[in-house]
Amino acid sequence: MLLGVNIDHIATLRNARGGFEPDVLTAVRICKECKVASITTHLREDRRHIKDADVEAIRMLPRVRLNLEMAMTDEMQEFALRIRPHAICLVPEKRQELTTEGGLDVAGQLSRAKEFVKPLLEKNIEVSFFIDPDIQQINAVSKTGAPFIELHTGKYSEAFGTEDEEKAFQDLKGAAIFAQNFGLKVNAGHGLNYQNVKRMHEIPHLVELNIGHSIIARSVFVGLEQAVKEMKALCEGATHVDK
Repeated sequence: MLLGVNIDHIATLRNARGGFEPDVLTAVRICKECKVASITTHLREDRRHIKDADVEAIRMLPRVRLNLEMAMTDEMQEFALRIRPHAICLVPEKRQELTTEGGLDVAGQLSRAKEFVKPLLEKNIEVSFFIDPDIQQINAVSKTGAPFIELHTGKYSEAFGTEDEEKAFQDLKGAAIFAQNFGLKVNAGHGLNYQNVKRMHEIPHLVELNIGHSIIARSVFVGLEQAVKEMKALCEGATHVDK
């Protein structure tokens, strides 16, 4: 599996004091040197961490694949069409949430979703929908023309190590297989860390895991380069990393 690194919380630290430290582009360059598959940022409506200028600067870096998480709004569509990231993941968004709490309801707004992705796909931007492991949502995405889904792994991550883990994991696995039978490619992410990520290898043909908070948290103690390399190794099949 490939690793995409979400660097939003580098910007969270920077914004806590203002100024330029830690520098977002330095973080991107470190991740690039570690040969991660992509850099993910979520440009939120309230701009609580990553800012427009950050995304624009990242997009200008050579040989950096930018995956832009964004809400399905006219403002974000206009921004994406202007800067043309390599990939977009459409996510739900609430101002009061600390982090994305669930998957996007594509089935409940299918006509809107179809129309929204058309101009993005026409610009050769790879589009995915961030959804819960739900058959109805997968069926809806298959009708939009988007080639990817990203499965919300939050319930599995929260259940890891408890009696609820197996059901949450099997829901993910079953959803991934169901989506692949529709011809969709499958990414996954949310709440994955150095302990629970290992079970993702039990899900066939996952393309990429997008992981952020756990990597940034570990980097406080070991540095960003080591934190990224450790997670990348786990995504590539290592059974553990030295703590």
